[in-house]
Amino acid sequence: MQEKEQTLIEHLEALRQVLIKSLLALALCLVPMLFVSPYAMDALIKIMVGKNEVTLNFFTPMEVFILQIKMALLLDFLVCFPYIARQFWSFILPALYDNERHFIKSLVLSSSLLFVVGVLFCLFLILPLVLRFGLSFTDDYIKPMFGIGNVVSLALMLSFVFGVMFQFPLVTYSLIKVGVISYEAIKAKRAYVFVGILILSGILTPPDILSQLMLTLPTYGLFEAGLLMAKK
Repeated sequence: MQEKEQTLIEHLEALRQVLIKSLLALALCLVPMLFVSPYAMDALIKIMVGKNEVTLNFFTPMEVFILQIKMALLLDFLVCFPYIARQFWSFILPALYDNERHFIKSLVLSSSLLFVVGVLFCLFLILPLVLRFGLSFTDDYIKPMFGIGNVVSLALMLSFVFGVMFQFPLVTYSLIKVGVISYEAIKAKRAYVFVGILILSGILTPPDILSQLMLTLPTYGLFEAGLLMAKK
């Protein structure tokens, strides 16, 4: 009993060290990210606006500063993610078998790549389309006046959502490979999966059909890709 308690205490201490190191890395990296965030936000706005003649407005004295802090926090997490992942892997890996380690490591790498692809897909394709869709309602009596807070917050939210939704092929592949569900069973439920993705996209995106479809279609395509990989 005492040995079990000692082992539990050792695991908790190891986890505490991982959390401390991760938080310390985030704290140290946050300072330079605060200097980088204004340039990153300018680049994000240029990508979204493109050739459209749009002026973004701010309506409170601290609005832009708060957005820069949000951007810095996001950049801080992205930059520190490899170090944080390594720390948590050092805590988890000793408890796994060799084949499990290889499988999970490959999933983590693939997940990171898919997240980046999802974010880039959103930044360079979806966000400019959403902005042009909004501008399409302009006429002689209706003029656009976009708030920078709404636009940047929308960009950050959609980028995260696309990064997460692009994990679908890995979810499909993993569920089949570990035996949670069979290939034939999930293949037979394609229609339900499509409807589920459509509903989830409607919840996660702004209330316009363009954003919903632009998230639904590539996500379902990735689901089919995961299904195809699992078949081999």
